[in-house]
Amino acid sequence: MSHSAAQRLSKFYDRFSGSDQVLIMINADPDAIASAMAVKRLLWRKVAGVTICNINKIKRPDNLAMIRLLGVDLLYAGELDQKEYSRFVIVDSQPDHHECFAMFRPDVIIDHHPETCAVAGYLDIRPDYGAVASIMTEYLRAAKIKPSIKLATGLFHAIKTDTGNFERQTLIEDIRAFQYLYRFINIHLAQKIERSEISIDFLKYYTKALKEKRIRRGRLYAHLGKVPNPDICVLVADFFMRVESLKWSFVSCIFDKTIVVVFRNDGIHKNAGRIAQKAFSSMGSAGGHKSMARAEVPLGAVDSKVDFGDDKRVLKWIINCIEKRL
Repeated sequence: MSHSAAQRLSKFYDRFSGSDQVLIMINADPDAIASAMAVKRLLWRKVAGVTICNINKIKRPDNLAMIRLLGVDLLYAGELDQKEYSRFVIVDSQPDHHECFAMFRPDVIIDHHPETCAVAGYLDIRPDYGAVASIMTEYLRAAKIKPSIKLATGLFHAIKTDTGNFERQTLIEDIRAFQYLYRFINIHLAQKIERSEISIDFLKYYTKALKEKRIRRGRLYAHLGKVPNPDICVLVADFFMRVESLKWSFVSCIFDKTIVVVFRNDGIHKNAGRIAQKAFSSMGSAGGHKSMARAEVPLGAVDSKVDFGDDKRVLKWIINCIEKRL
């Protein structure tokens, strides 16, 4: 490994002592889960204990399958006693990405999203990388740690997921990490996780999106109404990008008194993250990468403008917000 990787590893280890109880905070998705697994492995026998804490309720079938098949132990944030921990780590996120993160002063942040609010004793922010899992693979190699089958499979799946099978933003470092991990994975385990993407309950949202979609100039819009899990928007938005003539897909929903809008594009035209920020950052949180982005707007911020009981009016409002920014 390069000297810079060894330096990063040394600075990372400097943040911890043998008596520390470490809490790793994640908004659980494949990249965050696998990266947290890697941090836990790096700290094995170097601290008193490590706990991985998910701030979100995990409902996506592929995430649940990943956790079950890889044997990942998670503590939900609602069951957390902050006083039990002396060091805090955030991976694949930053403090302003969720109110739960803001409750802690992190000692370490490792992320690949554009820097927005990265305040910690040790920072490693690399927005050009396709996945944090690629960054964590470099840490493991610098530490001369051979990943277990389950850890390697988790990191492998995370890189595939966050790069969209290398169809989204990717560096040669992502490809090198992917190639390295391939030596240690169980391909059948990886396929089992990947094929657990859709539950039977999700099918009705595909039906709604197909029935009520609006298409204009290569851009597809769909609003799913109230959903039990906003990740459904991600699955539907990715599904629509398989349509040959589409350049963009925008899929929205209402979840936990929040409007969630997922952006996808072909990576050729305008930057999805910038469009999301221009359209919605004044009302809530928004951002992302060139080909994928997300916005979350509290209903209370716009309830005077939109009738949230009428899905057609909600969709019209979302279209208007986005179209004037394109």
